[in-house]
Amino acid sequence: MTDARHPYETLTPDVVLDALASVGLHGDGRLLGLSSYENRVYQIHLEDPFEGNAIVVAKFYRPNRWTEPQILEEHAFAHELELAEVPAVAPLAPQGGTLHQHAGFSFSVSPRRGGRSPELDDGEVLEWIGRYLARLHTVGAKKPFATRPAIDVESFGDEPRDWLLSHNAIPLDVQGEWDRACTTALAQIRTALQQARAAGVRDLRLHGDCHPGNILWTPDAGPHFVDLDDARSGPAVQDLWMLVSGERSQRQKQLGALVDGYEQFRDFDRNELALIEPLRTLRLIHYSAWLARRWDDPAFPRAFPWFGSSDYWRGQVQMLEEQMEAMEEPPVVA
Repeated sequence: MTDARHPYETLTPDVVLDALASVGLHGDGRLLGLSSYENRVYQIHLEDPFEGNAIVVAKFYRPNRWTEPQILEEHAFAHELELAEVPAVAPLAPQGGTLHQHAGFSFSVSPRRGGRSPELDDGEVLEWIGRYLARLHTVGAKKPFATRPAIDVESFGDEPRDWLLSHNAIPLDVQGEWDRACTTALAQIRTALQQARAAGVRDLRLHGDCHPGNILWTPDAGPHFVDLDDARSGPAVQDLWMLVSGERSQRQKQLGALVDGYEQFRDFDRNELALIEPLRTLRLIHYSAWLARRWDDPAFPRAFPWFGSSDYWRGQVQMLEEQMEAMEEPPVVA
């Protein structure tokens, strides 16, 4: 008889602590689940510090999402950043490796780093983040990823749209309207990316999911980047646009501060500014498919009870229509 439970339902505290013990790290019983939906992440106090770390963070990767080579490439990128003194959290290597197996899960162990979300209305904070992003991208531009995919229309737009339609994830009363809006938006995105490529915009290795929750800020040390789980190839502006929000004048001011800091270490191609709204629209489409695909994970219905209704999808149609208008406007300047 097969086990109908989601794999994460078997990841009990005992399994987590046994996993750490399997690589020679012994928890003292204090275990705290951290906010994460894609993976399961736990803060654990150790009986004996490892390489000076009395508290570590264990990440249990979602089964069947990344291949082992793709996860190891994430780890290698994090270590490249660490060696270049870019403030990114890289996994530890107990027993000589960074990726481990236990009870059907792949997991890694990293140092615990404290901090809070950065104040994105503070120009000095944004400049500081911009400087470190430039340094991150300088490392990212040294060579391409060998196994991790790129952020592109096919994987972030076409495939999620087709999956949602083929799996009847959208109620019939709004499905046609959403499909039309999505298809029109994807055509605009494709044109924008083609124009950017023609203007010389190129991909590099990125953080990939550089929203404020993945930047921990301390007043003395400034920002450091966590969670490279979504590291992919793409244009540099992908790591900037999620730090910009609000009315156009506010976004322009925020982006200006980021780019001012960025250009202290690395040139920024202004042709990439035209990709901010197309990339935002791609994320919107990808996010809906991400939620639908994870619905068998019990954590998702609890955390996102509003997802999937006709009202939700009508809201998505409206957002796509607004994004189509935004993609027609001149880009924010910096």
